[in-house]
Amino acid sequence: MTATALDSIIFCDIFSTPQMRRVFSDETRTGYCLDFEAALARAQARLGIVPEKAAREIVRQCRIENIDFVRLKKQTERIGYPILGIVQQIVELCADGLGEWCHWGATTQDITDTVAIMQIRAALELVEQDMEAIATALADLSRRYRDTPMAGRSNLQQAVPLTFGFKTAALLAAMQRHRERLAQLKPRVLVGEFGGAVGTLASLGADGLKVQAALMQELDLAQPEIAWHTVRDRIGEVACFLGLLTGTLGKISMDVKLLMQTEVAEVYEPFHEGRGSSSTMPQKRNPISCLYIHSTVALVRQHVAALLEAAVADHERSTGPWEIEWISLPEIFLLTSGALAQTKLMLSGLEVDAERMRANLDLTRGMVVSEAVMMGLAPHLGRQRAHDLVYDICRKVAASGEPLVDLLAQDADISRHLARAQLEKMCDPGAYLGLAGEMVDKVLAREGRGKS
Repeated sequence: MTATALDSIIFCDIFSTPQMRRVFSDETRTGYCLDFEAALARAQARLGIVPEKAAREIVRQCRIENIDFVRLKKQTERIGYPILGIVQQIVELCADGLGEWCHWGATTQDITDTVAIMQIRAALELVEQDMEAIATALADLSRRYRDTPMAGRSNLQQAVPLTFGFKTAALLAAMQRHRERLAQLKPRVLVGEFGGAVGTLASLGADGLKVQAALMQELDLAQPEIAWHTVRDRIGEVACFLGLLTGTLGKISMDVKLLMQTEVAEVYEPFHEGRGSSSTMPQKRNPISCLYIHSTVALVRQHVAALLEAAVADHERSTGPWEIEWISLPEIFLLTSGALAQTKLMLSGLEVDAERMRANLDLTRGMVVSEAVMMGLAPHLGRQRAHDLVYDICRKVAASGEPLVDLLAQDADISRHLARAQLEKMCDPGAYLGLAGEMVDKVLAREGRGKS
């Protein structure tokens, strides 16, 4: 029986991905718990803290096929946490009472937190792969449409021209910053936990830090400088990163669905038969990926808030905030994976109509470049006089439908300083793209360096 969109047979691969669900599955989480217990036994045997024979037996029994999940469910419901149930099952399986050395000096939260970091590490690898695919798609679009003019928009109105490549390069630059953020957070976040009851490693005496170092080496995680049982900035940083990343994905989806509007029709999501169809309006081609991206990233932001709430923990072992992470951490990654997958699908096959972009630039009969005319007239008339004059002429264009260049040429104050040919050049949207191309090149050059 399934109950949510994230585990629904119908919806699960729309809102998440199989790979990310696998990372946060019961089997993977329990497998990581067993990896921890096996690694701890090996490390402690190497240091002479537990018998070598016990360590070998514990490692031999720490296999996922040895876990009775039906029993583990009942144990977890009775105890309140799954770790003790896992340890109890391993202890019972070990021969000659050797299992009593399992979990030596550890506490439930040590395993739970370290397993969460192991899941985060695996999940971030999937995130990074999708980020690279999205960056590649944005780079391809930026190169292809570097010089393709379109309307830049402000408050949903045409503002001044830019290029579609400029638009996608701005998004690529954001993805490059996310790549940097991810690289920077990994050393801070991918840190294990092993502190014992309240983090002091008292149960292991003078050997505590040696065990901690050996354990983290086994698990390929950084050693903590001090216990972090109730200092949760590592989890919060991952959440904030995912919030920023998916915010950019939401921005992409917002622009695409606006550009897909019938009255705009400048880009379209990839098409295959039936995609975006309406049950009652045969002509419709609805955005689909955009809708799912929008919904998933909105929910990611709510999980960011929840995971930051989990940081407000009491004393050295908390009474409730920690459990927020058990719910929100898997879901924030699942939802992020869905947004990434939909964005990757959309951008890899995005349909761009350059002719429609150019046609839309002509809708205002030249007013889209009124700034260019104003700046061209300013040296002759002064900036304020030029602004007011062009403003008045634009009102006439709006009322009459006549081209801006014609009304400019008819004005005596303007024609005294500028010939018709000069005005026509000023009124060409393709001639008023500023340094868009150079900026696109800078971003693309940075992308090349980032992958070298």
